[in-house]
Amino acid sequence: MREPNIYASESLDAERESGVAPEVLDLPPWGKTTVVGAPVPRIDGHDRVGGTAVYVRDLALPGMLHCAIVRSPHAHATVRRIDTTAAAAMPGVHAIITTDSPEAKIPWVLTSQGALSQLLDPHCRYEGEEVAAVAAETPLQAADAARAVIVEYETLPTVVDYEAATLPEAPKLHPAGNQPSPSRTSQRGDVQAAFATADAVVEHTFHTPCEMHVPLEVHGSVAQWDSGQLEVWDSTQGVYAVRDSLALAFKLPLSSVRVASHYMGGGFGSKLELGKYTVIAAVLARRTGRAVKCVLTREEMMRCVGNRPANTITLKAGARKDGTLVALDATLLGAMGAYPTGATSSYLMLDLYTCPNVRVVERSVLINAGQARAFRAPGYPQAAWALEQVLDELATKLRLDPVALRLKNIPVVSQLRNGQPYTSTGLAECLRRGAEKFGWAEASKAAASAGHVKRGVGLAAGMWGSPGAPSATAIIKLYADGSVNINSGAADIGTGTKTVFAQVAAEELSVKVERVRVEYADTATTQYAPSSGGSQTILVNTPAVRAAAADVKAQLLALAADELKKDVATLSVKDGSIVIAGEDRMVPFSSLRSLAQRQQLVGVGRRAPHPPGKVALPFAAHFAEVEVNTRTGAVRVIRYVAAQDSGRVMNALTFENQVLGGVTMGIGFGLTEQRVLDRQTGKLANGSWHDYKIPTAMDFPTDFQCVAVDLQDQECNSVGAKGLGEPATIPAAAAIANAVCDAIGRRIYDAPITPASIVNALSRAGGR
Repeated sequence: MREPNIYASESLDAERESGVAPEVLDLPPWGKTTVVGAPVPRIDGHDRVGGTAVYVRDLALPGMLHCAIVRSPHAHATVRRIDTTAAAAMPGVHAIITTDSPEAKIPWVLTSQGALSQLLDPHCRYEGEEVAAVAAETPLQAADAARAVIVEYETLPTVVDYEAATLPEAPKLHPAGNQPSPSRTSQRGDVQAAFATADAVVEHTFHTPCEMHVPLEVHGSVAQWDSGQLEVWDSTQGVYAVRDSLALAFKLPLSSVRVASHYMGGGFGSKLELGKYTVIAAVLARRTGRAVKCVLTREEMMRCVGNRPANTITLKAGARKDGTLVALDATLLGAMGAYPTGATSSYLMLDLYTCPNVRVVERSVLINAGQARAFRAPGYPQAAWALEQVLDELATKLRLDPVALRLKNIPVVSQLRNGQPYTSTGLAECLRRGAEKFGWAEASKAAASAGHVKRGVGLAAGMWGSPGAPSATAIIKLYADGSVNINSGAADIGTGTKTVFAQVAAEELSVKVERVRVEYADTATTQYAPSSGGSQTILVNTPAVRAAAADVKAQLLALAADELKKDVATLSVKDGSIVIAGEDRMVPFSSLRSLAQRQQLVGVGRRAPHPPGKVALPFAAHFAEVEVNTRTGAVRVIRYVAAQDSGRVMNALTFENQVLGGVTMGIGFGLTEQRVLDRQTGKLANGSWHDYKIPTAMDFPTDFQCVAVDLQDQECNSVGAKGLGEPATIPAAAAIANAVCDAIGRRIYDAPITPASIVNALSRAGGR
């Protein structure tokens, strides 16, 4: 069971389907705003930090049971026998399902050739794959019973090296082999002929690690059945996507499945898909007639709910003396895990810089490990790691400044979209303003550091290739007292979505943010919204919210004009009141008798289609300064500037928070994070926060500046916003890698750059 991939930018299907009704309001662009863009604190901030916000893990329903899952301890094995006798006799146990249960046959990982697996599969293809589950009165009783389930396995040959998995003699995960799809080639121009004209050519092979999502909140669901209707409370980024997949799994009409997700503690893409734990909870709830909660442990999450796949990228680039790119040639190999999913992205090679001759070959391979999932700009940080380092080497060969080389190749159209122009192209401005704020001209010419602690600076650029799905609906109610309710199915995954929605409504209706309440993420009570991922939440949903507010405002002004005997053209709204042109008085909304008689006005807003013939995409340029201890190999990021072209800043606080989070992930990708699998057994060797090193506040630079580049895009949508979450992390690791090279004079091609790799690089260079 898989959700349609909203990150699949290569198909570009999302932007070709409008999915909206023709009556969408044609709203003029905003000029200067007062509420939108302000650093408004989150409207649910007190609930989140005060402990009153109810997350899935906090949810307790009457008579609720708890679930524990039995997982394969082997990376590749088949189940020979399961004995539940002892477990079933233990205190508090109400139900057990195994690979032999009828419900275990629910199809999983659906492809055009059929399902590749099932809910509880006797063929286990990675450590942690589900083989049984227990429902009991308490979490400890469930865990004890799960440990008492006896499972006999026949172990099978394992492959976790994804380059070795491509070899003919490698153990096969599926009958069709380890490469379920043929390699994909994207090409324009004559690459071979173009390289012959280049004045400088650089070619290298890069390796990037498998990175784990590790959100603060673990994955979990609560499921119950009510008169044949399935109700699920889920920690998910998309309630409608989960609803659709659950309806398919249980062969129910969409109207018989309700999914709600209120508070979330992060997902980063790992919570975009329906999880097996959700279906297992629903199966056990139906068996027992009681609500069932299934919350994963941190160790389960590290193995079973996704990752950023490891990549091997070989990239060759050629340029003329003036820095003009003439050719790019790349091969990308990605590790999908045990089941097919996207493992590479060549978008940056094809569209970030103007280049007439490009060839990219992409392959993805199966290994005995947890399946990859979308992870904040899937495939892009890996591609940026290679592309941005190669560009820096080209600049060195051509004796050009790295900023100047990139400015020489700024795109004005999307080469991947047959030359469609951008609604705005902020890459050049990001480079210029970021370099100015960073003091690049001076910093890049600084003398070499004295002693064993070296300093270096580096930069990298990036873009995000998806403009989002142009389909969302919002409803706004204006009550008789002048307060406002917003109804939207979008999930607030911790990024402040609800607050931005409230700001948009407050801006359009000219009311205080404190007077706005937001209902969200419940398929039974809120309007359709696509999943919160792919940097689309704000740019897809806020135009719908604004349209709904404009609808309400038009109704309100018509009511006021009739009641006040004024021409509607002379009326406007300000501070929760009707303003009459040429008169000093203001009439509060709550003073309108006609509004009091109706009690509420209801406005419906829909997201307008993307601008025809154009594409709205965000850009970024990041600048880093690092300190490298050449004796220990320790790297510290001490200064950072992130320049982002993401259109209008909707909230100054959440904007900077998103960028800060993206850079933190880039630090992890570039310096500390990597999944380690035992090469013989396939077992995860660093499956806890103790052993898997995510950056903390101590690893983040104290000198951090976020530069918002707003080109006043009047065409991208009615609020002028573009994506932010993905582009905030894409160039970060590559900028750090370039800074490390500047510091030590040696380039390190494999991520993460560890103290050992620093010491090895210096040793190869003849240093101590």
